[in-house]
Amino acid sequence: MKAGIMSARVFRILRWVIGLLVVGLVLSGVGFVVWANTVPAIMPEAQTALTSTTQVSVTNDGWLAFMPVNNSPRVGYVIYPGGKVPAEAYAPLAQAIAQEGYFVAIVSVPLYLALFNTNAAQPVLAAHPDIEVWAVGGHSLGGVAASQFAKDNPENVKGLILMASQSFPGAGLETATGLEVISLYGTLDGLFTEDSKTASRAELPAATQFIAIEGGNHAQFGWYGSQAGDNTATISYAEQQAQVVSATVALLAQLAPQP
Repeated sequence: MKAGIMSARVFRILRWVIGLLVVGLVLSGVGFVVWANTVPAIMPEAQTALTSTTQVSVTNDGWLAFMPVNNSPRVGYVIYPGGKVPAEAYAPLAQAIAQEGYFVAIVSVPLYLALFNTNAAQPVLAAHPDIEVWAVGGHSLGGVAASQFAKDNPENVKGLILMASQSFPGAGLETATGLEVISLYGTLDGLFTEDSKTASRAELPAATQFIAIEGGNHAQFGWYGSQAGDNTATISYAEQQAQVVSATVALLAQLAPQP
């Protein structure tokens, strides 16, 4: 009788403990989702860049698409957003590159974390079979995801553009052939540190160009305001973005098929 009572009591205690664990896991999951979906508002410049112009048509096809109006581009570029940053924050960058004659798409990713869908660029490539050469890239965590996509799709992706970012750990891009890579970083970046740059050099092809933006920081690769842990830039958003556009367009021009 006593053994039966003890067993029932142990069962109740175990059920109570398991219930607490389940509740804890649920609350942790909910907390993570809330945290991931708490993102900064985009700046007015980004909102303006979401509108079509006489030079660039802007559409939302499951991703933000920026298509030059007066030419049929042969080179396309897919941007993965930084962690917990809205895709729309990179609209001014995409607009400026598209104005130079290149198709640009900015993908949206689950919970604003690109590592949850490193394959996000694939539907974009499939929707534009007329584009002959592709580059992918991204800011911060987005660049990590883009590097994995480049590794997995060497037949399609010929360029990789990292913005304050590094390669996906263990992706093996240091031995990649036929992949042109540039790595852009601000000299006042408080998040992409010297240790990050050192690690990145070992994980990327030897011919990778590392391009410093003097006075630039981490947040000014997008238009979403300041970021915790970052340093204050000594150059304007416009100046940092202009340097990013210039370096990106130079790489895309290098990838363009010969007539």
